[in-house]
Amino acid sequence: MRRETKRFVYLAILSAMAITLNVIEYMYIGAFSFGIRIGLANIISLITICILSTKDMIYVNVLRVLVSGLLRGVIFGSTFWIGLSGVVLSTFVIWFFHRQNSSLMFTSIMSSVAHSVGQILMVMFFYQQALIVSILPYLLVGSIPMGVLTGIIAKMILDRIKPLSITK
Repeated sequence: MRRETKRFVYLAILSAMAITLNVIEYMYIGAFSFGIRIGLANIISLITICILSTKDMIYVNVLRVLVSGLLRGVIFGSTFWIGLSGVVLSTFVIWFFHRQNSSLMFTSIMSSVAHSVGQILMVMFFYQQALIVSILPYLLVGSIPMGVLTGIIAKMILDRIKPLSITK
């Protein structure tokens, strides 16, 4: 199979997995206190940047947000933009720390924290409520164990699929 075809197949599979995990998390797992979520789809972001590229991770993340928004019926509503802002900041943080050769665990934790910060910033923008920042410490405390969890799972998966990498 040609390299570009193989990359495209990987992108399709990873995108489908990210969308599925996102929808499952919203429909069946739900949120903990203060809206804290596990962030299962972030596992796929971490895997994508490690086995493909930053550009491919951006494709997977944008596709995940768009299709998940369509499937949940919130496309272009306020919750869509709030989720997108978290994903955008999280994606930037994954790119930055991956480029710095940081550990996958640290990158995952910082990505989780960035996701929460991005969402709070968008809520402040949308609703003109600066006091929403008061729940940020709770979100950050919840982001750390969720980042650890997604980092551990991503590391376990990468250890098993590393031979499948097409770029290394």
